[in-house]
Amino acid sequence: MIPEILFPPDGLLPAIVQDVSTGRVLMLGYMNQESLRQTLERRRVVFWSRSRNKLWEKGETSGNGLVLEDLRVDCDGDAILLLTSPLGPTCHTGLESCFDTASFEGVRPGFEVWANLGKTLKTRWDASPDESYVASLLKAPVEKSARKVVEESCEVLVEMVKSNDEEALRGEWADLFFHVRVAMERSHVTFDEVMKVLDGRTGRGGLAEKASRKKKGDMGGS
Repeated sequence: MIPEILFPPDGLLPAIVQDVSTGRVLMLGYMNQESLRQTLERRRVVFWSRSRNKLWEKGETSGNGLVLEDLRVDCDGDAILLLTSPLGPTCHTGLESCFDTASFEGVRPGFEVWANLGKTLKTRWDASPDESYVASLLKAPVEKSARKVVEESCEVLVEMVKSNDEEALRGEWADLFFHVRVAMERSHVTFDEVMKVLDGRTGRGGLAEKASRKKKGDMGGS
């Protein structure tokens, strides 16, 4: 249920658009009551254009629309967060986000690094295994990428137990995360799919979760 929304005297609320898969902030727009109603009804993001003084659906000319996945209202009821699946670059410049400009400190959020890694890995399907390490894993039998995950996991464990070198440990964790991401790509499992499984376990105790999985396994073998 959506909390009460307090429209200001001019009738326009700031609406922050976020990519539901990556967490990246894509743009800022403005909504009045009618654009909000249409957005909720059609599941396509519709704004109020302050320059043209009319409703406009994002992507109505470019095709780069925004599919509404969820909506949240801030604690004061005077701003909206739109969780969306973009159908293409959001910015009119062709960039993925209107905030893809030079940053003040050059800090890249972790979710952005992870999302960019996923995009890079997808391009490696077209690369030659002789020229790309990732391509050599993606185009090999799945056992090869699986073995790399096991190998990197063991290296993390060894570093955790036998070393006090925090930098080396971070490096081993990075290697493991990288190869897990490659293995996910190789097995065609997406980050969103994994997160939905984890979200479904929220509020359930770990012991209860393990017991339910064991029970399902027993049923499957009967």
